[in-house]
Amino acid sequence: MKRIKICKHNQNTVVDKIRNSNFDKVFPSESNLVDEIILKMYDMGMLNCLTDSIEDKRAHNTTVPFDLVLALAISAKMKTNTSLSDVPHAIKDHRVLAKLGYNLVSTDGDLETGLMSESSLRFLIGKYKATELFSAYNNTVQNHIMPKLDIVPNIHILDCTKLCVNFDNYNYEGAGIARDDEGDVSKGYKIGTLRGLYDDTGLIEEIVFGAMNVHDFELTKEMLLTTPNLKPGDILINDRGFLDREMLNTLKTKRGVDTYVPLKTNMIAYQTAVTAAQFENKWEPHPTRENQKIAFVQNLKEYWTDRQFEYKKYAVNDKDVDINGVVVWDTKTDNYSVFITTDMTADAKQIIMTYELRPEIEEDYRQLKDFWELEDFKSTKSHLIAFHLVMTLFGYLFFQIYTMTPEGEKFAHKCLPVILKNYQTVELPHLIFYAGDEFGILSIIDFAKLYASCDILVQEQLDYVFSLS
Repeated sequence: MKRIKICKHNQNTVVDKIRNSNFDKVFPSESNLVDEIILKMYDMGMLNCLTDSIEDKRAHNTTVPFDLVLALAISAKMKTNTSLSDVPHAIKDHRVLAKLGYNLVSTDGDLETGLMSESSLRFLIGKYKATELFSAYNNTVQNHIMPKLDIVPNIHILDCTKLCVNFDNYNYEGAGIARDDEGDVSKGYKIGTLRGLYDDTGLIEEIVFGAMNVHDFELTKEMLLTTPNLKPGDILINDRGFLDREMLNTLKTKRGVDTYVPLKTNMIAYQTAVTAAQFENKWEPHPTRENQKIAFVQNLKEYWTDRQFEYKKYAVNDKDVDINGVVVWDTKTDNYSVFITTDMTADAKQIIMTYELRPEIEEDYRQLKDFWELEDFKSTKSHLIAFHLVMTLFGYLFFQIYTMTPEGEKFAHKCLPVILKNYQTVELPHLIFYAGDEFGILSIIDFAKLYASCDILVQEQLDYVFSLS
């Protein structure tokens, strides 16, 4: 197995080695949008948030600091380089390298094939359990990044998505098998996320992870009960997969959080709401959709109990909180939908406009799967799968934060991997020289001056450098 060591930034020593043609490799400095984002995150202190919140289990072995692995791994995921062997190549911008102050090299000097072997990185990640990596994401976001940026969302969206793997591969640790509503069977995992809305964007503020066959509500139940992200006065938007009367009551009475959720068509509360809306016939235009009308329906509390699917009116349980709803009538198809809330101050239009924020989390999942390659697992080991997911989500988070800055606001509501396909990588007028366990950065002009001061034999050995740019 190859081992790795730290390559530190030491300008003077490397220059002396270049004079003697005693260096291992040279790369031209390159920059693209990801490098600009990482630089901005460094300046904003986001990289420090990682090191402040994630335990370094190798504190006794400081030759390979984990914060370096994180910085490179996040950059690799942002560039959709999903292989572990891509990680050491992720940053080739001399400005980022200079600020970080170090890089990684392989002890066998094989810099042509990579600065670090995949087996070496696997060994490092093996120090961490999958559960610890997911907890590290939540801890970093909740206790460091959001407080540092003074981000306090009061509207949150809860949802889950499936992460599919090769059905015929039996080696995926902890994977489950599930059948969807259409009867199709798939294999893999499920990730649940709590997305906090902030200004004109949103951040994935907490994640949970499990096997694909775990029900959405069961996967996220503990998070809903304990997450510090939900505060009194907040709003939680769910889909039908999270319908649970007891949780709705608890969120309202214990946590002061109002829930917005659609009802299923076989629920007594749904049928009562539709019947009441049809009888009263007080329809209003839908605020955003043509051919649809809405009607406000109040006092549905007694029609949704723990026996919500039985066609009988039961005595109201004292613990059940009040709910109001809005019926949406699609006049073109003559179909009805019902959305309810525990927020007694919201009218029909407010309920509709609030719930229509929910597709934002579906867009998160679409981008993460289709463009960020969230499901591109290179290993069947649970801790390596967790590392891939967490580093990708950190990259996604960094991009969302970047769009909040003056430099990045022009990229808001766009997808980073799609942007990068049309983004011209810039070769910067600098060269990065690696020599032993150190590296140095020279501008083209400084290198030309250094070249001119060397003797003929050294110049002949340095001639190839001019062909790199």
